[in-house]
Amino acid sequence: MTLAFDVAVRAEAELGEGATWDPATGRLLWIDILNSRVHTYDPATGRRTVRRSEQHVGAVKPRAGGGLVLNLRDGVGLLDPDDTFRWLHREPVAGRRGNDAAVAPDGSLLAGTMRYDEAPGGGTLSRVTGDGAVTVLLDDVTVSNGTGWSPDGRLMYYIDTPTRRVDVCDYGEDGTIAGRRPLVEIEEGAGFPDGLTVDADGCVWVALWDGGAVRRYTPSGELDRVIELPVPRVTCCAFGGPGLTDLYVTTARVGLTAPHPLAGSLLVVPGAGKGVPQPAFAG
Repeated sequence: MTLAFDVAVRAEAELGEGATWDPATGRLLWIDILNSRVHTYDPATGRRTVRRSEQHVGAVKPRAGGGLVLNLRDGVGLLDPDDTFRWLHREPVAGRRGNDAAVAPDGSLLAGTMRYDEAPGGGTLSRVTGDGAVTVLLDDVTVSNGTGWSPDGRLMYYIDTPTRRVDVCDYGEDGTIAGRRPLVEIEEGAGFPDGLTVDADGCVWVALWDGGAVRRYTPSGELDRVIELPVPRVTCCAFGGPGLTDLYVTTARVGLTAPHPLAGSLLVVPGAGKGVPQPAFAG
């Protein structure tokens, strides 16, 4: 199957990331981590907005009551519909920032962190509930990245980028994880796994940093589809649009001496598959 991409938003994001579809507004949310920008894109009208954050922002997700939840340098914050900001959980650690995050089936936020220098073991993955309670699930990761769930919510997929693996865990109804084990290992020369999303068939789509592609793996870990892209630093992917059939892909230009003209843009692959509706954060 040959799948062609379009340019949804031509941009020069330093570190475009965090593609998330917001069904309540019909918009695609995404971020530029290093420029502290939160972007929205409405594919029906082409309308875009850009909001500056006071800190580097690693992820943005919609909230059940409206507004956004942000995984920031110093913790997790809430942006209300009237643009009022408040901290839900603030825990600054020198040299560390928030990175990718995902909303679990129960509405909690699984928020990752990493050190700016990417020191091994310097990151974490924590579960943050709507009332701000925090439980550290993993305390020895390096670059906490893609997180997602099987359609039935029983399995959680997780990427710590330098391991080159996509791992799978059993996910409990109480928000605990167990039995972490490798599902996929990305071979040398193919890039590093970054963000991920799971489709309605239970297949895992993985963005490849320095790999110039998005790959789809079956629930058993078999590679069954590759979307080649001209931008080497592919960071995240998410299904969006009215039928959740369009795959949106964020890209980055940071660290490239001669970036491709589309590096940092938001790309879209129409009709790539069928996504799963994502819950909003219950806070």
